[in-house]
Amino acid sequence: MSNIKRVCVFASSCNFLDSSYYEAAAEFGDLLGKSGFDMVYGGSSLGLMWACAEKVKENGSQIIGVMPEKLHNMGVNTDECVELFVTPCMRSRKAKMDELSDAVAALPGGFGTLEELAEMIVQKQLGYNQKPIVLLNTNGFYNKLRDFFDEIIEQNFARDEAENLYYIADTPSEAVEYLKNYVPENLVVTKEHIYKR
Repeated sequence: MSNIKRVCVFASSCNFLDSSYYEAAAEFGDLLGKSGFDMVYGGSSLGLMWACAEKVKENGSQIIGVMPEKLHNMGVNTDECVELFVTPCMRSRKAKMDELSDAVAALPGGFGTLEELAEMIVQKQLGYNQKPIVLLNTNGFYNKLRDFFDEIIEQNFARDEAENLYYIADTPSEAVEYLKNYVPENLVVTKEHIYKR
């Protein structure tokens, strides 16, 4: 059993997606809450972010928001967070979300979600943490990204074991089970390991 208490969730803040994405996000949040996980997220009352966070809260767990000042000033935050941290910028927001969480989940999202996910994979690759990273592949959303990740590895831009840095789950229940049963690996991070084949 893992020692995870707080899951950082990256997800779209769009309200105009196919309904199946909101349903999967809500199911994921429902399972997180029922499993006793708190959620760290962008603090928004919009999109997949809120579809997930609302269910976490409904099931007795806490939601913690982290939002850059520029977005906070637009009034897109929710008052439902047990804590809301306002940061100077997106970079400091990511650092705060990382600091507050024990695991990472990426639901379908846009460029922001992709950028946040990529940074967390690199953080783990370089041994800054051993957090589980799971992608929720609703409707096969991450299939092409999985192919691109495979291409990175096949062409030696990353080592073969890089595929163990993240896990792609097709359903909310599979994603939550991965988090619940995660056991950190002893990652090798040396000059020889990183820069030599």
